[in-house]
Amino acid sequence: MGVLYYGANASAIHIDDRALAHLKVVIISKLRRDESFSVSWRHPEEQDDGRSTIWVHPAIPLRFEFDEPQAPPLNREWVEELAVSANALGGIQLVEEHINNAPRPL
Repeated sequence: MGVLYYGANASAIHIDDRALAHLKVVIISKLRRDESFSVSWRHPEEQDDGRSTIWVHPAIPLRFEFDEPQAPPLNREWVEELAVSANALGGIQLVEEHINNAPRPL
């Protein structure tokens, strides 16, 4: 389970390592362009029901921590889906990864 720290007095936001790795790519891409946006997610099952949203701004401290020492391979479609939502009015909606189980041609 990875952790996202946001803000000077940030409390830990726990996000699965794989999801956090994909989210990191999109967030860093937006911040490099000096863009602000929101990120929303549903609370994990072990927490109370609900959802949270943060406003991400280039001037606010941000830190990603991962449990796994190696970065996972990224799913291009998931990164693109998150990037598209980052440009939408509602900001990034952290959704589950969609795995395509269709057979691949040889």
